[in-house]
Amino acid sequence: MGIRNPELLLPAGNTESFYAALEGGADAVYLGLTSFNARGRAANFAEGHLLAALQEARKRRVKIYVTLNTVIKNKEIESLLDVLAFLEQAGVDAIIIQDWGLYYIARLRFPKLVIHASTQMGNHNSSGVEFSEQKGIARVILARELTMTELSKIAACAKTELELFVHGALCYSFSGLCFFSSYLGGRGANRGLCAQPCRRMYQDGEQSKFLFNLKDNQQLPNLEQLKALGIRSLKVEGRMKSADYVYRVAQAYRMAIDHPEKKHEAEELLKLDFCREKIAYFLGKEVKDGIADSSNTGISVGFVERAKNREVAFESETDLQEGDRIRIRNVQDESTFNARLQDLKRQNSRYTFSLASKETVKPGDELFWVGRKAKALPSKFRKLPQYRVVRLPLSEKKRLREQLSIKQKASASQVFLRVDDAKWFDWLRTDELDGIVLSFSRRQLETFDFSAEFAQKNREQIFIELPKFISEEQLEDWKKLLHEIEKKGFNRFFVSHLSQKLLFNQSSQVSSNENVYVYNDAAAKFLNENRICNFCYPLESDFENLKSMKNKQGLVVLHSYPELFFSRMPVQVSAEESRFKDDGGKSFVKSQKDGMTIVTPAVPVSLFQYRKHLENEGFSNFLIDLNHEKPSKNALKKVMMKFRMGEQFQPSTVFNFKKGLV
Repeated sequence: MGIRNPELLLPAGNTESFYAALEGGADAVYLGLTSFNARGRAANFAEGHLLAALQEARKRRVKIYVTLNTVIKNKEIESLLDVLAFLEQAGVDAIIIQDWGLYYIARLRFPKLVIHASTQMGNHNSSGVEFSEQKGIARVILARELTMTELSKIAACAKTELELFVHGALCYSFSGLCFFSSYLGGRGANRGLCAQPCRRMYQDGEQSKFLFNLKDNQQLPNLEQLKALGIRSLKVEGRMKSADYVYRVAQAYRMAIDHPEKKHEAEELLKLDFCREKIAYFLGKEVKDGIADSSNTGISVGFVERAKNREVAFESETDLQEGDRIRIRNVQDESTFNARLQDLKRQNSRYTFSLASKETVKPGDELFWVGRKAKALPSKFRKLPQYRVVRLPLSEKKRLREQLSIKQKASASQVFLRVDDAKWFDWLRTDELDGIVLSFSRRQLETFDFSAEFAQKNREQIFIELPKFISEEQLEDWKKLLHEIEKKGFNRFFVSHLSQKLLFNQSSQVSSNENVYVYNDAAAKFLNENRICNFCYPLESDFENLKSMKNKQGLVVLHSYPELFFSRMPVQVSAEESRFKDDGGKSFVKSQKDGMTIVTPAVPVSLFQYRKHLENEGFSNFLIDLNHEKPSKNALKKVMMKFRMGEQFQPSTVFNFKKGLV
């Protein structure tokens, strides 16, 4: 019996791209509705258009997966219920999700819906896959940052389907763990509105350069190995990209999957996907030179020599054609706009074309070739099917809302303090703390003396926090270390990923930190039913969203240096203390821990001045995070005094707490 071909999964951000995927040879298409998807800036599909897409897809035996892969605000639950009811009735092949609250509601009320775990859920080892399988999730879309060795081990023991991104743009941070965009302006990556801060230039000392601008992913060289591992679905990124891109990339991967001997032809096709320079990333051990020196997509074809009376002239050796799409970049302010080559004339290597738009073009502006019509495709469905709008009765919505309430009341006020250095112990007043969270590296935990007086005296208050990423190759070592800690009588833990529950003894007490997202009552209820003792609200949530929640037992993080980027990808910052600035003058710091690259703001996020407001709304549990703060008696004294007094900490920001998360 030969190796089963994997599914080829293509993106569709609009109707034309949907037809491009079908014509290019997709086995399945993923697309978003007009809400609750991680590509909010794509055109996406209204309900009638989705039904038309389903009809077209079924004629060709192509599956459709609908992306609901954003975090859900509490006030959006009623709207979400209507969307889920519609999708269940429509009979989509699966939904792709990020939020555990959405998972809980789908399982509670819409059991027919097949669930795929988005890459935003951060599954990166066999524990993540196993936990998903235990929860009845049909497919896990793995993190992009895996090595081939790690992927092989995960695939060997996976009992649920695995999906992997094989082509398209790469995020610098782990998907689902990026807060840079929301920190800069409230546009949350986890809400589908990323402003792409990793594509910007930053000031590193005297130099302006790209620090986080990754090249694009291309796994064509590893395709046969992925097939041999039994990866069920090979996914192409690109719901924001053109139909030309979707069609060309679909053709290339279809050819390479079905006819491995034609891989060279497929590679030639992909040279005209008009994206960035390609790498095979961690799967292909291509990390060292992974940062691109331009954030522009497309192929540079020359510079404007003359622009007069809407006629543009330039020199290029590239064979361009009438109707090709180009992007024109102002080299001074980096602004860009797209145009088509109209009335194109060529004499040797000199081109002229007419500019239809009114944008200003100047000599020296750079031209990028960004598209060529590969095939004429419909941009509209011929006929939209008649359908009845699905809306759940208000009485049922109210009843479900009541089911989401946690019956237990919030405890008397609790204060937790998180530290990443044992030096803080010298100055802690443990009598005013209910929990001391040790956010140590693996090396720190291995060498920490649990028999020391401080540890023994505060055994009931000490919680061990696990990192956000544990590689497959380190998983067994972590299990052994945690069991040794449990044997020493320390059995309180904070997890950064729900699957880390599987690493402990049943008798241990497990809490979850702010990286296990609780944006809504359903997520809080799910954690409660899964015996999570304490949970934290996300750093980027806002006051209005917190106020709207009934489940107020969680910990509000009142002070922290939020980890805006969390990445496996190393970067070089040469300035003193690894500090750099954005174009608005904000300062950031790059650090490393357990091999991960972490970027934090230079000043903390602090909400001490809102403590009374939060208490008046029913929140009584708080976390003060001293990670990324240099240990000192004065620093601790200042933080705790501001907390007790409910006074503003200076300098600091309040993240999205007041301005809101879009």
